[in-house]
Amino acid sequence: MNTRIWNFFFNNKKQKKINLKKFLIVGLGNPGNEYINTRHNIGFSIIDHYCEIKDLKLNNIKYGVGLKTKLKGKTILILKPSTYMNLSGKAIIYWKNKENIALENILIITDDLNLPSGSLRLKSKGSDGGHNGLKDIEVVLKTSKYPRLRFGIKIENRKKNNVDFVLGEWSENEKKTITQTIKKTIQIIDSFIINGITNTMNSFNNK
Repeated sequence: MNTRIWNFFFNNKKQKKINLKKFLIVGLGNPGNEYINTRHNIGFSIIDHYCEIKDLKLNNIKYGVGLKTKLKGKTILILKPSTYMNLSGKAIIYWKNKENIALENILIITDDLNLPSGSLRLKSKGSDGGHNGLKDIEVVLKTSKYPRLRFGIKIENRKKNNVDFVLGEWSENEKKTITQTIKKTIQIIDSFIINGITNTMNSFNNK
């Protein structure tokens, strides 16, 4: 057999097939007690709430804490990266490749300074919007075309600079606003897995 043809078949045989029934749900944040309840860690908070509602327990895994579970015949890997926000892509690309998860089946949950506090926006692609976590993910994945659920943290007329603000804890007024929004994210995550991103965007965006 021609060497080029043999190498083609051999290399393709070694490649694992993308599993369209596998999903990766990632909440962005920073590990460490000093970051708990901060605005920048809303991704972690949402993952924690999702696991609490579903009675799931996160365990130590490579590059973070996470678990595998099932929903309507789909396999879900839930992840809170331990790589710190600015290196979020490292954990995501590792688990994407290890589990052979399609790019469109990855959902990144993150804070967003450009959206009003407590608002939600689900997108199939987009810019990093100045968010260092999303910026790193885009570099590592070599594309901005991946689903993300953006949780608004913007407050008008705030006095703190961006870094101090996102790393600050929620005010009492903010907590009242975000509690119901966090509950809504559970529905969005499940819908994303079961119904796909287009149907989920149509159902939840602008509502």
